[in-house]
Amino acid sequence: MRPAQAGPDRAAAVRKARFGKLPERIRPEDMVEEQATTVPDPARDNYNSDEWLIRHAV
Repeated sequence: MRPAQAGPDRAAAVRKARFGKLPERIRPEDMVEEQATTVPDPARDNYNSDEWLIRHAV
């Protein structure tokens, strides 16, 4: 016998057991995973005061 055929009270109880409460809330911070795309290169960000001379004086 299917739950719907057992009676309206039984069907309502089965429905409430399955769909009666919402899933737990997930914080937006937990939905995103951050990863660095590349390894930081410290030599790339070094400032060279003579770089303008090399680029523009040639």
